[in-house]
Amino acid sequence: MGKPTVHDIAKEAGVTLATVDRVLNARPGVREMTVKRVQTAVQRLGYVRDLTAANLSRKRQYRFAFLMPDGPSQFVETLRAALREASDAHAADRMLVEVIAVPVHDPHAAARLLNGLDPKRFSGVAVMTAETPQVRDAIGRLKQAGLAVVALVSDIPSSQRDHFVGIDNVAAGRTAAVLMGRFLGERAGKVLIAASSMLARDSIERRLGFDSVMAERFPRICVLPSLESHDDPGRMAAVITAALCAHPDITGVYSLASGNPDLLAALRAAGRISGLVVIAHELTPVTCKGLIADEIDAVITQDVGHLVRSAMRILRARCDGRSIIESQERIRTDIVIRENLPSHEVGPRGRRKRGLP
Repeated sequence: MGKPTVHDIAKEAGVTLATVDRVLNARPGVREMTVKRVQTAVQRLGYVRDLTAANLSRKRQYRFAFLMPDGPSQFVETLRAALREASDAHAADRMLVEVIAVPVHDPHAAARLLNGLDPKRFSGVAVMTAETPQVRDAIGRLKQAGLAVVALVSDIPSSQRDHFVGIDNVAAGRTAAVLMGRFLGERAGKVLIAASSMLARDSIERRLGFDSVMAERFPRICVLPSLESHDDPGRMAAVITAALCAHPDITGVYSLASGNPDLLAALRAAGRISGLVVIAHELTPVTCKGLIADEIDAVITQDVGHLVRSAMRILRARCDGRSIIESQERIRTDIVIRENLPSHEVGPRGRRKRGLP
């Protein structure tokens, strides 16, 4: 027997083709008993629906909104570039992407933008913003309207979002702590923690993971309170300078966020960057140059291409009522050091700045 068709299902269930179509597309107007008969016939025959062909026949399009922070973030720019590439690659699959800029560090604006989305215009939404009650409620409204919703990079677990697309940020923080402790070796001292905003759940989770490992495995090292810059270069310079003056025994710096240009500039201006172990997040042009110049020891990163492709696949699967392949959508945590950067980006090898293990 060849591949079963909708005609075979109709014959097996004793219904019309129109009824089969209504059941497969979850449209109303079919009695529950008839729905069960069609579903039983589908299972008995082993029918696998060709969703691509079905969507083409109905001229269906998937329109996804990606709410992403505005502002001068190299990490967000790499995400936007990866999203443009993925969107172009999936054009034949009738998936359209619209990027909506959200004012950085303004969750109220994010909630207003989410509430302003027309559920009739979009099929799904990817949200990259801080977790607040207003954002949570706005996501609930979109879910009630039938839209698929995923949280991107930073989770919003208290909401009704369908899925989180990003690395395990607690595990990433624990990884950073192991690197910090081992790079410092027998050196004691203090570790400075820099963040853009501790309202961001990814920063909160990274700090939680970092603290737990440092307390368990490296109790000789004192971890200082988090310093927030709110993406203000002047504020970053001020808080870093004040911390270095107040704590001359600082031996390490852990940057929780992806915005590292201001941090590195502040450390250079203070004349302390050559004596510190620096761990950062996300591979951007700035962190890449920092690795090459031996100003950063390690970068904990995630594949931005995988992030956006996974978000698009999950949104489409939710729209189609299909389950996802968990292993395919698990975002891997990568560790990049100067020695495993592509050779064309590194150039001639120089001397290490610290003589650490």
